[in-house]
Amino acid sequence: MDKIAVLIPCYNEEQTIGKVIKDVKAALPEAVIYVYDNNSTDRTGEIASKEGAVLRHEYKQGKGNVIRRMFREIDAMCYLMIDGDDTYPLESARQMVDLVLFHNADMVVGDRLSSTYFTENKRPFHNFGNSFMRAGINTLFHSDIKDIMTGYRAFGYEFVKTFPIFSQGFEIETEMTIHAVNYNMQVDNVVVEYRDRPAGSQSKLNTFRDGFRVIHKMLQLFKNYRPLSFFGLLGILLMLAALSVFLPVLFEYFKTGLVLRFPTLIVCGFVALAGVLSFFSGIILEVMAAKDRRDYEYRLKCVSRDKRQLMREMELRS
Repeated sequence: MDKIAVLIPCYNEEQTIGKVIKDVKAALPEAVIYVYDNNSTDRTGEIASKEGAVLRHEYKQGKGNVIRRMFREIDAMCYLMIDGDDTYPLESARQMVDLVLFHNADMVVGDRLSSTYFTENKRPFHNFGNSFMRAGINTLFHSDIKDIMTGYRAFGYEFVKTFPIFSQGFEIETEMTIHAVNYNMQVDNVVVEYRDRPAGSQSKLNTFRDGFRVIHKMLQLFKNYRPLSFFGLLGILLMLAALSVFLPVLFEYFKTGLVLRFPTLIVCGFVALAGVLSFFSGIILEVMAAKDRRDYEYRLKCVSRDKRQLMREMELRS
């Protein structure tokens, strides 16, 4: 079991991966550096090995798939995840790691948006998307996460070993954030510097395709983790729609004593019924979500016990 494991998912980052590894060694000399090559067609893996990182491979394309493999294979007291594109200076790495090791943080978020992100990043739609996601998730989940999409994070052992990863691509950061908020984990924010990619280095993030995936993931997790809020809101919207169509029929009845639009009245009834069913579905699913949170606490205790055992074994070997 490592004390600190630095996780670097990579796809075609030969231009920057060498510098990132050197910077990590300077900032965290005791850390074990793992580079996971995700089917690169350049010299990323060769350079990573030459610089002394532990090189491994994930052949299923997508950042979420890489992180799933990392979390499954590596045991550490603290994990620091950073991109291989040299956009995150390592000056804040020690502070982030210490919050996990000595202050019980489950996840530490490297907050770019409170520092240099909006001036360094040259893609305006990315700027808008980050702000939109931050506002959306903090509103829906009543949280205070400063940067939802950052790839610079630190994690504790319990978080990594109890986090079920379903995302395959760049929506993984959204899933991590909502998971931590939903299960009442300790999340700390550390303001970090951000610098844009060097000339010639290309981002793998597609603004619109991956942006829609991230929004879909946010709404999907809101439905799964807050079903009463989701289906309750849906029920209210359906009831309002039914009422808006029903009122003209009702006013005509008061004037004439006749129901002149029976098909409209029937549709109103079915839409109102759908609203009622949506609300009660939310109540049932909320009970199931509460049970899932209780079960998660039990799994967390089991993982904490395993961590203590691994730490004792590590102390005996040393």
